[in-house]
Amino acid sequence: MEKQIGFGSLCVHDPKEQIHTQPHQLPIYATSSFSFDSIEQGMDVFLGKQPGHIYSRFGNPTIDTVAEKISRLESFGTGFEASGLLTSSGMAAIATLLMGLLKPGDAILTQGNLYGGTTALFRDVLQPLNIHFQTADLNQFDELEALLKKNARIRLLYYETPANPTLDCYDMAALAELAHKYNCIVVADNTFATPYLQRPLEFGADFVVHSTTKYLNGHGNSTAGAIVGKDKEQMREAVLPKLKLLGANCNSWDAWLLNNGLKTLEIRMERHCRNARQLAQWLEQHPRVEKVNYPGLPNHPSHEIAQRQMKDFGGMLSFELKGGLEAGKQFMNRLQFCTLTPTLGDVDTLVLHPASMSHISVPREVRLQYGITDGLVRISTGIEPIEDIIGDVEGAI
Repeated sequence: MEKQIGFGSLCVHDPKEQIHTQPHQLPIYATSSFSFDSIEQGMDVFLGKQPGHIYSRFGNPTIDTVAEKISRLESFGTGFEASGLLTSSGMAAIATLLMGLLKPGDAILTQGNLYGGTTALFRDVLQPLNIHFQTADLNQFDELEALLKKNARIRLLYYETPANPTLDCYDMAALAELAHKYNCIVVADNTFATPYLQRPLEFGADFVVHSTTKYLNGHGNSTAGAIVGKDKEQMREAVLPKLKLLGANCNSWDAWLLNNGLKTLEIRMERHCRNARQLAQWLEQHPRVEKVNYPGLPNHPSHEIAQRQMKDFGGMLSFELKGGLEAGKQFMNRLQFCTLTPTLGDVDTLVLHPASMSHISVPREVRLQYGITDGLVRISTGIEPIEDIIGDVEGAI
């Protein structure tokens, strides 16, 4: 007979009965730790001899289920069985991965037109740890090979395609071939495109990172990141320990919100792409627009590359207003329907003016070098009716 416990103990302890039916939706495992039936079971789980969870900083069923879903999306149709981890943000994903793969003395080769937060991470966090980085035009393969030959410290090639905010695209297969020739690991930031539009693992990348806050979630209600790798052993032995020790883990609530967003990823991306293409075509004809950056336009420098490695051209675009900085600021202040915000990938249309927002602290000459002009405006095209988006943009111009 089970020993009777006090009223206060009944308040504290949960009944031990098991749930015998499967939930229709993924539950939120809001628990910091997990219990064991015996010390032997606990030892086996700690030693990895049997599956199980220990502590939510190491993972839990909600987090691990969503990480597995993203790894399957990134490896879909590639023939690879990838492994995934969720982190607290996209920046946490990048930092955790690179600190797991690199050691002091190593160097990173990357592009100049990179997300500003990633550049700051390389400069302000990794560089003081004696992990340096070098930028180059990733379309200039002779220059890249010369750098790889000259600097044996380069152990990792890091790229994002399409790039933020000029939408330049890079030949992923050619980059991977060149990098692997010099024994470099290849890491791709696939946040802009998502695995619906392209899967870098298919083109030779070894790892993929995401800010899942953006398109994968799609609703702007959670912050998280993802790491996906081909080499399961390397993910388990090199990357997971860094995730645990840095405390860069995701939590079950954000993982659950991310999972809800993933359910509509395909249909959202179809609408994002269609709206962005129509908006880009409309902007291209406007007399006050100097230039439109959208890889779906035949005159975009990356159109051929994007056509070859992407299913569609994405929901992101940027355009340069005539009139420079003041024209850009006035445009932003006149918007009434679209949202002025420094993020992207939500279901509503989001607008950013890099020169006065995301790149305000970047020296002007550096911005201009990478095509981030004073009048450049970035748009994350939402899924609203295109007439409403164009109407607001037209009024603001």
